[in-house]
Amino acid sequence: MGTLEEETDALGVGGSPEAPACGPPRWLAPEEQEAWRAHLATSKLLTRQLDRDLHPFGLSINDYEILVVLSESPSRRLRMTDLADATAQSRSRLSHQITRMEANGLVRRDSCPGDKRGLFAVLTDAGMATIERVAPHHVESVRRHFISLLDEGQLAALREGYAGVIEHLRKIRERD
Repeated sequence: MGTLEEETDALGVGGSPEAPACGPPRWLAPEEQEAWRAHLATSKLLTRQLDRDLHPFGLSINDYEILVVLSESPSRRLRMTDLADATAQSRSRLSHQITRMEANGLVRRDSCPGDKRGLFAVLTDAGMATIERVAPHHVESVRRHFISLLDEGQLAALREGYAGVIEHLRKIRERD
């Protein structure tokens, strides 16, 4: 293991691309470091557990998210670029994911009228039936491993705290 500075740099806590290049790094205070690492651990462990809970249904957490987004979209379809943005995936990664889901009959690709290069991802009837069958189990998993472990005040603090971070990151994404 390296020095504290090397470790925090590896974890992305020693600065940001928007931070000035001059001057010493603004290291995280112990409470900030603890909060950051708790966020990372929770995110990774929770995602892994939710993914594990979806495997008996033949789905990954990424499959499930795509099914949800498409099921909530008008006509159960979205342009691939919009679906990539909605699921925070690269277009390349999403394309591979959709190929796998097509093979399982959950989605299909349709061409975009008026845009020869554009494609829609479309939720099939089998995909809709899958989300309807799996959703109650997934929601129970989310409740068991996350929601029920927090009280109302903690949930409110999470919603409020993450709102600003989400807004900030979406603005950066829009600029890119």
